[in-house]
Amino acid sequence: MKSGNRFGICTLLVIAGISVIGCGGSGKSTQPAPSTYTVGGTVAGFTGAGLVLQNNGGSDLTLSANATSFTFATSVASGAVYSVTVLTQPAGANCTVTNGNGKATANVTNVSVTCDPLYSISGSITGLTGPGLVLQDNGGDNLAVNASAASFTFPTPLSSGSAYSITILTQPVGESCIVTNGAGTAKANVTNASVVCTQLYAIGGTITGLHDAGLVLQDNGGDNLTVAVEATSFTFANPLASGSAYSVTVLTQPTGENCTVTNGSGRVSTDALNASVICVGEWSWMGGSSSVGLNSGQAGVYGVLGTSSPANIPGGREQSAAWKDASGITWLFGGYGYDSKGTGGQLNDLWKFDPTKGTSGEWTWMSGSTTAPLGISPAFPHGEPGVYGTLGKASPANTPGGREQVVTWKDASGNLWLFGGIGIDSVGIYGYLNDLWEFNPNLGANGEWAWMGGSSIAPPNGQPIGQPGVYGTLGTPAPTNIPGGRYGGFAWTDTSGNFWLYGGNGFDSASTNAYLNDLWEYTPGANGTAGEWTWLGGNSTVPPSPSPFSEAAEPGVYGTLGTADAANIPGGRSAGVTWADASGNLWLFGGLGADSVGNTGYLNDLWRYTPATNGSVGEWTWMGGSDTIGLNGGQSGIYGVLGMPDFANIPGARFSPASWMDASGNLWLFGGQGYDWTGTSGFLNDLWKYTPAAGSGIGQWTWMGGSNTIPSGAALGLQGGRSGVYGTLGSPAPANSPGSRIGAVPWVDQSGALWFFGGQGYDSAGSQGYLNDSWKYQP
Repeated sequence: MKSGNRFGICTLLVIAGISVIGCGGSGKSTQPAPSTYTVGGTVAGFTGAGLVLQNNGGSDLTLSANATSFTFATSVASGAVYSVTVLTQPAGANCTVTNGNGKATANVTNVSVTCDPLYSISGSITGLTGPGLVLQDNGGDNLAVNASAASFTFPTPLSSGSAYSITILTQPVGESCIVTNGAGTAKANVTNASVVCTQLYAIGGTITGLHDAGLVLQDNGGDNLTVAVEATSFTFANPLASGSAYSVTVLTQPTGENCTVTNGSGRVSTDALNASVICVGEWSWMGGSSSVGLNSGQAGVYGVLGTSSPANIPGGREQSAAWKDASGITWLFGGYGYDSKGTGGQLNDLWKFDPTKGTSGEWTWMSGSTTAPLGISPAFPHGEPGVYGTLGKASPANTPGGREQVVTWKDASGNLWLFGGIGIDSVGIYGYLNDLWEFNPNLGANGEWAWMGGSSIAPPNGQPIGQPGVYGTLGTPAPTNIPGGRYGGFAWTDTSGNFWLYGGNGFDSASTNAYLNDLWEYTPGANGTAGEWTWLGGNSTVPPSPSPFSEAAEPGVYGTLGTADAANIPGGRSAGVTWADASGNLWLFGGLGADSVGNTGYLNDLWRYTPATNGSVGEWTWMGGSDTIGLNGGQSGIYGVLGMPDFANIPGARFSPASWMDASGNLWLFGGQGYDWTGTSGFLNDLWKYTPAAGSGIGQWTWMGGSNTIPSGAALGLQGGRSGVYGTLGSPAPANSPGSRIGAVPWVDQSGALWFFGGQGYDSAGSQGYLNDSWKYQP
């Protein structure tokens, strides 16, 4: 047959759909088509439902419950790869595949699927109330638990024989949880794990008086908490479980303060936020002697006039005058005390203290006498007479006579003004003075005095001796007006630069010696010239005392506590304390004088005077303390808790304490002679702070340091008092405390620290006399 016929036959066969092999020209036979093979195997341990297998990522095969074998519906070609895996695990079991991979060269029957049971990890929860609890199993499988949940189950069960370990990743808010029965080997469903949550309670409290950095608190000897300056509350970072003990202590004291903790320990059953941390300042002994010596007072060391020296120091003294100039220099004048020879008398020396010199500041003698000469009469104390010069003219030769218990003001130019006191006049007579002086520190080499008004003599018109007052017309200034001679008056400077004078022990318009209650205003003239006095309130005459055992005094009119009234006026008095607030109100506290019924004694009443804006008479308001002296000659103090303000607190009645006003408008008061909390009288060394209320409300007193009791007096009949604890010169310490005293002279330095010098009282050995120590307190 021809080749063309072969082609035609093949073509016909193809068209006919008949596959013919070997139509080529080789003449050889072809191989048969490739075979396919099934893939399957055995299943062990499968009892549930839901197991789905895959081969080569497909051919999904869902096995029936309790199946013991399987075969994929789709075969694989001979020599093809197979890979059997578990797509979906059955409920409650974990299945693994062995012999699941290979090449099919025959039907595959040796794939093995083995299923092991899975066990849940769960347990109970007790006491959980808040959100935030997160549990872990084996360091993972995090489980956030809802608030108030009573049980838990981890989302991932474990195979039989697997280890489990339940821990707390995150504690819930305000609670502490612990796990028990939380670790083991899973051989069945774990249900006995227990999470017990206990309420956590905050530990904290209040802070009073913290003004410096460095305070660190602890709870239970740890959990250290550094407290910010001026903080008023605290809370430790780590709360405690119910029933736990807590103990709040001070680890580190702040700089210059001493803090104590009250209500700081116990066991918690709720938030313990009633601990109280009270911080008070510390005293530093800054100079002078810690002993009055054998002469009941140290002599002064004057050095060279106008030259400072670390050896210079004023002699021991009381009832001096002091003021601070614009450069921070403190000036001190007179008082009763010891001269350079150790002679006691009325002093007229003027000193300057520069706190920037030396280690603790240096004194400079600026004018006045270094000695107190013998008086012109045996009845008069030693003292230098005054040199008055020409009225209104400053001179380096001028100087006031020796005196004590003067009142002072400072004008806008930084000049000191001084009025009255008890002392020596121009001719050596000892009496109640009413002369007015101005000291200009910028004149001459050492500053100069000018006599600006009042009398240069105390007329010998009886005993005691002093000039009567010239009152003029109430509310009307006049060049002839002048307060009568007096000592221990009260003085302020208002916001307009006017000087105010209230009371003192002295002479009224009829020359009656009494505790006065007259109120005066002095307006200085222009350019340092003399001004005029205006009588603004109180009585110009005082009725005689009804008793020979008490001094004449005008009773106080107290009105209603906290309510101003034109009829109100404090009783006549002397030797209290006074200050002016930022609003221009004038304040006074205590002294010796008359109460509301005319009885004289030690007072502890607090008053505020609000000047009228139109120049007319203002109004007094009784702001605290008692309106009677009581049966003991004076009211006892109510001290409360150290460092804690309280409306019930009030210092005991007293006279001649030292006082300051700080930068925040608080009054500070130290010592004086008066009554402790038991009603015992003597020399005091307690420190108080009065914080006025906002607006016109009643403020609060705070006992800030010193003792609230007076020890019994010495065998010689001296007033009782506390000895000083001096510590190390220049170093503050919690134990430091000035001795009890009266008549110390106070000032405030440029940093706001409170200073005082001298006074009559107790030294470090408990000896009483005239002191020349200086102290500093940082509020």
